[in-house]
Amino acid sequence: MNNCYLSSNYLFVMQKIIRYGVYVREVSLKQQQISFNKIAPSIEKDAEGNDIPYHPPKIQLRSLDIVRLIKPYISVRLNEQIRAVVPLAIYLALFQLFILKQNVSDHWVITAGMISVIIGLMLFMEGLKVGLMPFGETIGTVLPSKSSLPVVLLVAFLLGIGVTFAEPAIGALKTAGSIVSVTEAPYLYALLNDYSGMLVLIVGMGVGLAAVIGTLRFLYSWSMKPVIYCTLIPTLALTIYVMGNPFLSNVIGLAWDSGAVTTGPVTVPLVLSLGIGIAASAGKGSSSLSGFGIVTLASLFPIIGVLCLAIFIYMTVPAADIIANAAMAAEVAAPSWHELTPWVEVKLGIQAIVPLVLFLLAVLILLLKERVKNKLNTFYGIFLCVVGMVIFNVGLSYGLAKLGSQSGGLVPAAFTFIDFVDDSPLYSYGFGIFIALMFAWLLGFGATLAEPALNALGSTVENLTNGAFKKSMLMYSVGIGVACGISLGILKLVFNIPVVLILLPFYFFAIFLTYISTEDFVNIAWDSAGVTTGPVTVPLVLAMGLGFGNAMGSLDGFGILSLASICPILAVLLTGIWVQWKIKRRHKKSEAELSQVDVGVGVTAI
Repeated sequence: MNNCYLSSNYLFVMQKIIRYGVYVREVSLKQQQISFNKIAPSIEKDAEGNDIPYHPPKIQLRSLDIVRLIKPYISVRLNEQIRAVVPLAIYLALFQLFILKQNVSDHWVITAGMISVIIGLMLFMEGLKVGLMPFGETIGTVLPSKSSLPVVLLVAFLLGIGVTFAEPAIGALKTAGSIVSVTEAPYLYALLNDYSGMLVLIVGMGVGLAAVIGTLRFLYSWSMKPVIYCTLIPTLALTIYVMGNPFLSNVIGLAWDSGAVTTGPVTVPLVLSLGIGIAASAGKGSSSLSGFGIVTLASLFPIIGVLCLAIFIYMTVPAADIIANAAMAAEVAAPSWHELTPWVEVKLGIQAIVPLVLFLLAVLILLLKERVKNKLNTFYGIFLCVVGMVIFNVGLSYGLAKLGSQSGGLVPAAFTFIDFVDDSPLYSYGFGIFIALMFAWLLGFGATLAEPALNALGSTVENLTNGAFKKSMLMYSVGIGVACGISLGILKLVFNIPVVLILLPFYFFAIFLTYISTEDFVNIAWDSAGVTTGPVTVPLVLAMGLGFGNAMGSLDGFGILSLASICPILAVLLTGIWVQWKIKRRHKKSEAELSQVDVGVGVTAI
């Protein structure tokens, strides 16, 4: 733009034609020239005529200034958690009020719990980014160059255990223990109550083993298909063995659900950053899909561990002893102060985060001889993690678990008689079943599309497949898969179908689809299930399933999460096969058009 000058808000242009965008930008500018001497402090001199150094006063901030500075920082992080929690809570409340015609009991308590979940997750996720993630990145980069492979694998194994205890959703398994009846399912009760610490440890060992196998896969460029086959064969064999034992059969749902709980916002980033760092340092991390696979293994190995633990308890502890111990525990006097809210949540928050931090510090300082970079930021992030975990645990007990259990317990009133629901069944049997299935379907679909991790995975997959597998296609495939899985879980509870009768055919079908699919789509499909099980979805669906099962008189309310994991795998595999078919058809069409052009050129030449 030639021959133009600015004066305050006005633009005088000698040229007749300019771009409108340029004009709007220029007229929106407000410029005023100020001499630097007017804003710089005057120079003062001492008695000898020397300049006196200027020491500026401390900046004084008003309350309004502090709010304006902090507001953008907090609002972005707060809105992310609000988008994940509030729509689900509103959906459950409205469904309960208008479809089931029941008031939300303890609504103030539940509201306060939901606010705690939002604030706790916001603080925890920020602390994870600022404090814990730099540890994983540093260790993943430096460890392979300073330690032997066995030491590296040992660190990966121990890290897998540590991150499992730090997962926010792992507390949902412990919370679920209070809902299980000891007389009807003694070994399931024992796993969730008497052996809850051992249960989490075994799940963590499964994640640790997955980290080791995933790291070896990165190093030696193993194909994902044989790894899946070798992992699924013992998993399915153990499941079939436990299915034949009437005392242990109701543990299967818990075992398969525990695999879904592990792949959360702590496990995946930390373990993945370590594995990819190791592979990159060895020069084996060049593949665009080298990061896929660890999520799948972290979902399958814990299943084997939980089933083995259940078999061990069955062989060593009689069911009568479990029932007697539960009766004695119920007769014990009031719990001590450290077993009450909020002290129990404080204890659990510290137990979840502090051991992991101490382990990472020990590896960094003692093994790698490295210093902690940005100490202030790092320990600030760790403090946020602990505080966030404590607040989240309070919200989990009084918000997510309470609302999910209440809604799940009321849904069967749509089609069957429930003692505490007047005029139940509220609808005819067939229509009531349809309402229950639609409730589950919409809950699963909405919760999945709200997961930030799925949105990130969709963008990654679209880039890696050069647009062949669209982001929206992946998101809707996974969303529909999770929705159908949760609906199947509700059908399982309604008709009292053993979860293994649904899981086994689905996993055998998944193996077949894996065999005929390409490696890229196998990696994407088997990892897609892991991103749907976030810290909000898992407790909500677990509590809903257990509440629904109790209302129906079912012994086992577990299994819904496992169905919500296998169905998206099948959906993405089927979508991938369809995408492959479209690509092949397009290539054939292009080749046919090229051959016709070549024939035409040849005829013209003749």
